[in-house]
Amino acid sequence: MSNKWDQPEAPPPPLFLGEKERNMVKQVNDELIERVIGQTILYYPLDISLSDFHHIYGEAINKVYADPIKVNVLVEWDGYKTETTNLGVDKRSSITVHFHKRRLFEDQDLFVTEGDFILYGDSYYEILTINEPKQLFGQIDHMIEISVKCVKARKGLFDNG
Repeated sequence: MSNKWDQPEAPPPPLFLGEKERNMVKQVNDELIERVIGQTILYYPLDISLSDFHHIYGEAINKVYADPIKVNVLVEWDGYKTETTNLGVDKRSSITVHFHKRRLFEDQDLFVTEGDFILYGDSYYEILTINEPKQLFGQIDHMIEISVKCVKARKGLFDNG
């Protein structure tokens, strides 16, 4: 009997990382975010069909936002940042909002974009950056989270009315 090891042509399939496991993780995260954490925001997406865009530059001249969508999320308060400019002192708050990606896409048909607005508490925040920092079980094709950095909108910048 030979004690020599032969390398297989392909690696073995991943263990416990199939569709059933991904669905279980989605269900657990949905319940955790909705029933335990319990933080909600109102999300105001840009309505491209009603907004006016510059015919040459493609920039929105008059932005129109769709009706708000209630979304269950995890919000991190980043605090206040004070900056000194040539106009004086500027103090603005910021938040990081963590969305469950599959919940957004599959259940709410919502796609988060920069420039959209969020109502958290009594304050409106503008989305500045979007990141997808977490993979599900290390699988590159299955991102689990969308994380956005937001700053408090200045009065008059966003009119939800």
